[in-house]
Amino acid sequence: MKRLVAILAAALLMGAAAAVFLVGRGHERPHVVMHRHTVTQERSQAFSWPDYGFGLARTHAAPSLGLRPPFRQVWKVPGDWSLIEFPPVLDGARLFFGTNHGLVLAVEAATGRVVWKRQFAGCVAASPSVGNGVVYLGFMNPPPCRGTAPTFLAALDARTGRTLWRFRCGVVETPPLLAGGRVYFGSWDHRVYAVDARSGRLDWSFATGDRVKGGVAFAGGAVFAGSYDGRLYSLDARTGKLRWSAGGLGGLYATPSISHGRVFVGSTNGRVYAFSTSNGRLLWSTRTGSFVYSPVALWGGSGYVGSYDHRLYALSQASGAVRWSFDAGAPISGAPTVLDGLVYFSTCGSCSSYESNARYRRTFAVDARTGRLVWRFPDGEYSPVIADRKRVYLTGYTHLYGLVPR
Repeated sequence: MKRLVAILAAALLMGAAAAVFLVGRGHERPHVVMHRHTVTQERSQAFSWPDYGFGLARTHAAPSLGLRPPFRQVWKVPGDWSLIEFPPVLDGARLFFGTNHGLVLAVEAATGRVVWKRQFAGCVAASPSVGNGVVYLGFMNPPPCRGTAPTFLAALDARTGRTLWRFRCGVVETPPLLAGGRVYFGSWDHRVYAVDARSGRLDWSFATGDRVKGGVAFAGGAVFAGSYDGRLYSLDARTGKLRWSAGGLGGLYATPSISHGRVFVGSTNGRVYAFSTSNGRLLWSTRTGSFVYSPVALWGGSGYVGSYDHRLYALSQASGAVRWSFDAGAPISGAPTVLDGLVYFSTCGSCSSYESNARYRRTFAVDARTGRLVWRFPDGEYSPVIADRKRVYLTGYTHLYGLVPR
């Protein structure tokens, strides 16, 4: 599973199943468990952060929201005692997230009130995707989250948490992506999937050479996915047909990100790569001092990426040249987020078997142009923040915080 250390926790659904539809295409015979539901056609008019990385291109950067530190805490919500590995998503003034031990929650963004929660048996190791009144979320095997038995992607009613359908496949460690009426995600069964967002029926799947642990990014009618086979794939979003692939990259855990005709991805071999989205031509690669599990956040012509060498790097999107780096004193594994000219990131206290230390669980904000430290917070682990027009939502090790400017 993820990184050098096993830290996740997963989910088997508890609840009644309905009709089963087999939709396999010559592989593991995925199937769908369906429940009646009417899907709302419009996204909420309130500010939305519907996907891991903010939008379809996974840039991990939001438009200006006017939120700058210092912050004060207005609420704090525990998940359960286990790790909250990935940040929530936001839609309809509600936050949705899961914990390592399979608790899935909907939280009122303004107050931190828990609207609903569902307990699953397996590990949740990624952010959901939300839209049209539905929350999409993948599950791993039960703790200690290392098992390889088939699991599923679930669609939950955003209002109540009720299960709408389940798509059974290999272990799902990736944050799903909702785009054009389909949900895209990868699996430990080596495949990238596209399933119908309404019904959960399979539209297509594509076989890579190894586990797909990161999410996919979407741009120009294509989805981009990395695999532990050391290849980055560009697939036609409608058909799943291969457009191009690039190999020899080392194991790819990081979710790709896209901007201005370039797709960026970090590798466990310690390098960050940029390719042309149109033809897969390598544009540049830049070496860091250790493993890169972090996605690249894209803003203002720079790409921001963390490494296990303790540094956050600002790289030129055009050339890969290092503009500055910040020594955080501990491994950086999760994605940075850029908000209002600041880069937020966390250092990891338990992601490396080489240097595990709970005191490393911190969050930083540095100036995106200079790398100057602006603010810090005494909790964090992986990908720390999302926001709306009023609040910043910070993901700590076992708690979610609501913060407002002082």
